[in-house]
Amino acid sequence: MTLSRAFLTGLVALILVGSMPASAAEWKDFTADAFAAAQNEGKPILVDVFAAWCPVCRAQNPILVKLTSEPKYKDLVVFKIDFDTQKDALRALNAQSQSTLIVYKGTTELDRSVGDTSAFSIEGMLDKTL
Repeated sequence: MTLSRAFLTGLVALILVGSMPASAAEWKDFTADAFAAAQNEGKPILVDVFAAWCPVCRAQNPILVKLTSEPKYKDLVVFKIDFDTQKDALRALNAQSQSTLIVYKGTTELDRSVGDTSAFSIEGMLDKTL
């Protein structure tokens, strides 16, 4: 039952992300090349380290979807890293836990948090990229 609930949660998140207006942040699966390109372009970046089985990650997701749909984050690029399958990316970013959020402006890391489910503090992190 838990696996099917996680699947449905992920499916809903994909639908929500796919239906965001054009003024919303751009969500991408993490690849080293795409991440480096966004950094080299000086883009504001959010890295979201998630795991489908993680209740904190599931709590963060609707907050992230809502915040990144706001027009002020239209230039933000959001990269999702799967904690269970993308170990090389985790090592490269020194991310040791699921539910890790990291914000960058270009190549400069501005902030990171682990396990934060406060919309107010997550918005504060994202605002640092503006």
